[in-house]
Amino acid sequence: MKFGKIDDPSQIDFSLPQDHPDTSKVLQKLKKPDKPKFYVGCAKWNKQDLKNFYPRGIKDELGYYSSQFNSIELNAIFYRLFPKDQFESWRDKTPKDFKFFPKITRNISHIKRLKDNKPLIEEYIDHVILLKKKLGTVFLQLHDNFQPKDWDRVEEFVQNWPKNNPLAIEFRHTDWFNDNEVSEQLYKLLEDNGMANVLVDTAGRRDIMHMRMTNGEAFIRFVGANHPSDYDRLDAWVERLKSWTDQGLQQIDFFIHQNTEKESPLLSEYFVKKINKTMNLDIPVPRGLSGGESPKLDL
Repeated sequence: MKFGKIDDPSQIDFSLPQDHPDTSKVLQKLKKPDKPKFYVGCAKWNKQDLKNFYPRGIKDELGYYSSQFNSIELNAIFYRLFPKDQFESWRDKTPKDFKFFPKITRNISHIKRLKDNKPLIEEYIDHVILLKKKLGTVFLQLHDNFQPKDWDRVEEFVQNWPKNNPLAIEFRHTDWFNDNEVSEQLYKLLEDNGMANVLVDTAGRRDIMHMRMTNGEAFIRFVGANHPSDYDRLDAWVERLKSWTDQGLQQIDFFIHQNTEKESPLLSEYFVKKINKTMNLDIPVPRGLSGGESPKLDL
């Protein structure tokens, strides 16, 4: 992922911001689960991106990937809505507890920019529901230049979205967060409709690290910088997620990207082991890179 990429990550303060004051208010209204649902995955499963992840001779990439991870951020359908039988094939190749978290197509988010969205939503849902019980939360990523002046389009989209399908929305323009009146209006809309507010942790866009929960689900897109600091950043997330689950957070969706996709499985392996140890969970631990070695993997 090139979003937020910078030349020298060592110059960035990667400290996580303090929670928004209303995050604890949202979480404390929830019934605290015995254990939160916790999904960890990468953005893609193909060999070209996950270099050295697959054992030699593996032909069914999704089949192997889903034996190592419990979820995938389904970015492929951002570019085009695949035929229905493709969704059925993906569903049937994966274990019963595996979840797909599909991105909404760019025709809706970037080309149409949410205009005339109702028939497009219906078409999209008609495809992704074929994943059945393996359908996780759908997410809408708005363009970097999509601004609050188009508030009415966001409101209309939220109203048209079928409420029985969980949704998370990612806002990338800083004006959604640096104007208090705008941000409060946005948070209220998401909270009232039970939708998640996507958190994006990437080097060059610390301005959109809002740390505001709007429901019981934390949808986090972590973008590593191909730098040793990636591991310290994951440590900070483990600590923050432990705090949120102690307050009542019910579900965590944590997807690990890198600016240059090289070691996402290795970062994932480190993160899952750390989470399992810290929070007494049993998330499936993916194997890292063949021959790869994390500088901090001895937990």
